[in-house]
Amino acid sequence: MLRIMPETRQNPPPRPSDPTERDQSVAPNDGAFLPSHLAGSGMLDRLVETARGYARAAASENTLKAYAKDWGHFARWCRMRGADPLPPSPELIGLYIADLAAPQGKTPALSVSSIERRLSGLTWGYAQRGAGLDRKDRHIATVLSGIRRRHARPPVQKEAILPEDIRGMLATLPHDLRGLRDRAILLVGFAGGLRRSEIVSLDHGRDDTPESGGWVQLMEGGALITLRGKTGWREVEVGRGSSDQTCPVHALTQWLHFAKLDFGPIFVAVSRDGQRATKDRLSDKHVARLIKQTVEAAGLRPELSKAERLRLYSGHSLRAGLASSAEVDERYVQKHLGHASAEMTRRYQRRRDRFRVNLTKAAGL
Repeated sequence: MLRIMPETRQNPPPRPSDPTERDQSVAPNDGAFLPSHLAGSGMLDRLVETARGYARAAASENTLKAYAKDWGHFARWCRMRGADPLPPSPELIGLYIADLAAPQGKTPALSVSSIERRLSGLTWGYAQRGAGLDRKDRHIATVLSGIRRRHARPPVQKEAILPEDIRGMLATLPHDLRGLRDRAILLVGFAGGLRRSEIVSLDHGRDDTPESGGWVQLMEGGALITLRGKTGWREVEVGRGSSDQTCPVHALTQWLHFAKLDFGPIFVAVSRDGQRATKDRLSDKHVARLIKQTVEAAGLRPELSKAERLRLYSGHSLRAGLASSAEVDERYVQKHLGHASAEMTRRYQRRRDRFRVNLTKAAGL
């Protein structure tokens, strides 16, 4: 069986002597090369390309872009200080994350979660260059532990969009083709407990497009959404609502009918004149913009300034809204959202169980 060996490659490029150039010249690889003891052939070369394709699919495109950006930032940081990012130096990385937590000058400090994400990016970056990074090394682990103790704060959660909120948001949308589409996005996203990337990745049918993240089957009882999640495929059942105005299945059916869509991406752009649907899949940024625009138009949380209100709501507000308002057993919510643990589901339930059990009164006070 062909072994995939990321640490060996044929005819490796010469390493530059200038350490400030080295970090840029060692290009990330996809973890698949022909072993040096095997002669190249058309069949083996094709298998190498196939293996590289699977290696690239191991993480999402957005994750890979973020990791590449993290590595680029670290490489620039090293270059400005006359250091070499290769080979891995736990001592150097300890200094790097300390600088991220307490930078000099006007550079803003990063949060603990952002620093941990940077470390994940560096681990990926070193792996792509045939090296390993031990995050448990004391020069990294003790510095990170101190950063957590001094700077860690409770996570800032986005506000959940509740049923009464989404009704107000729907009322602000026009009754045209764009309005039909955006109603379907809000209602399907809420009722499905979907991430914004999952919403826009949906296709009309299975395997319609190579970049599909799932598809929808319309049934008598509702819509069955099949999604490619972080841990594999999962099915999400979206039932019909109590009225056409708030029914996600009705909204989706109306959009598909008037947009004349029966193949490919479901949520696509609309032409400039607003008369027809194009074939261009929407970006997940459209979902975030749509939520912020309709939240502002509906006047949610009027006690806040516009800037505070817009920071409070995001694409995750739909997902948190379903988890917070669905009056069913917690295990059903966990399955619906695709969470591996009940603890993760509880993080999304912003107000569901708060103060329902009053231990103060139960104790006799």
